[in-house]
Amino acid sequence: MAPYEALYGCKCRTPLYWTEFSEKKLHGVNLVCETEEKVKVVRDSLKATSDRQNSYADLKRKEIEFQVGELSPRFIGPYEIIERIGPIAHRLALPPELDWIHNVYHVSMLRQY
Repeated sequence: MAPYEALYGCKCRTPLYWTEFSEKKLHGVNLVCETEEKVKVVRDSLKATSDRQNSYADLKRKEIEFQVGELSPRFIGPYEIIERIGPIAHRLALPPELDWIHNVYHVSMLRQY
């Protein structure tokens, strides 16, 4: 069963089902070729749009990497990085008065001191 049929309880109204049930037409290669061409046009348009959006996003994106022991101020003072958790997360040595704050931060929240 197709997902559409499972969700709505009836068959999807694709071009194959647009004819009346009493008509005994054999849908030829033309319909399949037209559908494949339209799918290709849509796929190419989506790819072009995605590439354009990625090129705009890449202009603002920069590779940031910190090592254990570096300082990283952000709003409330410089704190030492005590552990690197994967490529984008770092654990900071926060003072005791900031125990209520989670001490693991994304690399985008840190700046080199």
